[in-house]
Amino acid sequence: MGASDIREPNRTLISQGPYEILEVTEQERLERVVREHEIDAIYHLAAILSATGERNPQLAWHVNTLGLHNVLEVARELDLVRVFHSSSIAVFDPETPKDFTPQETILHPKTVYGITKVTGELLGDYFNKYGVDIKGVRFPGVISSVAPPGGGTTDYAVETFYEAMKNGRYTCFVEERPVLPMIYMPDGLKVTLDVMDADLSRLKNHTDFNLAGVSFSVGELASKIRKHIPDFEVSYVPDYRQEIADTWPHSIDDSAAREEWG
Repeated sequence: MGASDIREPNRTLISQGPYEILEVTEQERLERVVREHEIDAIYHLAAILSATGERNPQLAWHVNTLGLHNVLEVARELDLVRVFHSSSIAVFDPETPKDFTPQETILHPKTVYGITKVTGELLGDYFNKYGVDIKGVRFPGVISSVAPPGGGTTDYAVETFYEAMKNGRYTCFVEERPVLPMIYMPDGLKVTLDVMDADLSRLKNHTDFNLAGVSFSVGELASKIRKHIPDFEVSYVPDYRQEIADTWPHSIDDSAAREEWG
């Protein structure tokens, strides 16, 4: 197993297997790396996230859409590469049911990130006709105890912990009460591996499985942290990310994933 990124790796990562500095928008180099290392599965995670994407929509479209297309083209040409595509709850919109959002529903996202993720789901379905084995899930906000926030609208779910430990206070960019769905990183990794191992013949869906974890508000999170840091303070100064959060669901119906691949 190997990894790639656009940054130099740390020593721990280097010791665990092959590593390539690779820009996903460079298709020829991507194909060369896949051939050289005899890669048979690509876990495609490269993306410009929702908040960063609204500040630079051209870059988000370029990386998110062209990047996935390049991966799928390489998989089609080599006829041996399976692909995992990370979609997102950003595909939903204000018209989507907020509670227990169904698998099949309205998808009119209002962010370029959401638009690229819907495009990615459709591209994946299209490449199925070429025999490309692509599967994917719609991730909620991902909470990690290791990786720092990466430019998403749900970054507050991680930033809250860092700021509580470091400063004892946090200024949050969304309001106190809205509830959004989240998933803990180890659970997200398990899901990624499980869906890739799923029997393709059993799947009705492929690139767009709803995924549920746990839903909570910033206020609820802060109250739990205060059980350990009683003086922890949170103030709320909503910015443009509040508008993004307002378009997303409160909770997710992932029964299709449960029924089709357990």
